Amino acid sequence: MKFSPSRLSLQLGLSMVAAGFALGVCTSAQAQWKWRDTNNRVQYSDLPPPSTVPESAILQRPVGARRSGPQFTPAAPSAPAAAEAASGPARTSDPELEAKRKKAEQDQAAARKAEEDKINAAKAENCTRAKSYLKAIDEGQRMARTNANGEREVYDDKIRAEESKRTRDIIASDCK
Repeated sequence: MKFSPSRLSLQLGLSMVAAGFALGVCTSAQAQWKWRDTNNRVQYSDLPPPSTVPESAILQRPVGARRSGPQFTPAAPSAPAAAEAASGPARTSDPELEAKRKKAEQDQAAARKAEEDKINAAKAENCTRAKSYLKAIDEGQRMARTNANGEREVYDDKIRAEESKRTRDIIASDCK
C-alpha cells in the first residue's frame, strides 16, 4: 500500500489533534482535590474541600492550588481571638488589601467630614440670615411679603410677632 504525502500529512495532523486532546484531558484530571471526610471515606472533587475538613485530611491538591475560604481549626479559639472576631471584620495579612481597606476607610471619613462641613456652612449661613432678619423685625423697619394670592401685605403687629417667633426658632436650631 502506498501512502500519498497528503494522506500522510492528514494522518499526522489527526494524530497531533488526538494527542493534544489526550493531553488536555490528562491535565484536567490532575486538577483534582482528594481528601478524607469525617467518616474516613476518600472524596474526590474538582472543587476544594469544605472548610470543615482539616488540612491534615487533604490527601491531594492541584499544583499551585490553595484552599479558598476560612481554614479549619479544630481547637476552640482563645478568648482574645474570639473577642477580635466579634469586634469586627477579619483583618488580612495581605498588605495590598490592607492598604486598599485603609484608603477606603479614609475616603469614607473624608466624605463624611466634607458632608458635615457642608451642613455646618449651611447652618452658619442660615444663622447669619436669621439674625439679620430678626434685627430688622425688632427695629420696626417697614417690611412686606406676598401672600398666596400674589397680593402684597405690609407687616402689622400680628405678622411681626409670627415672623419674630419663627425666626427665633430658626436661630435656636441653627446657631449653636
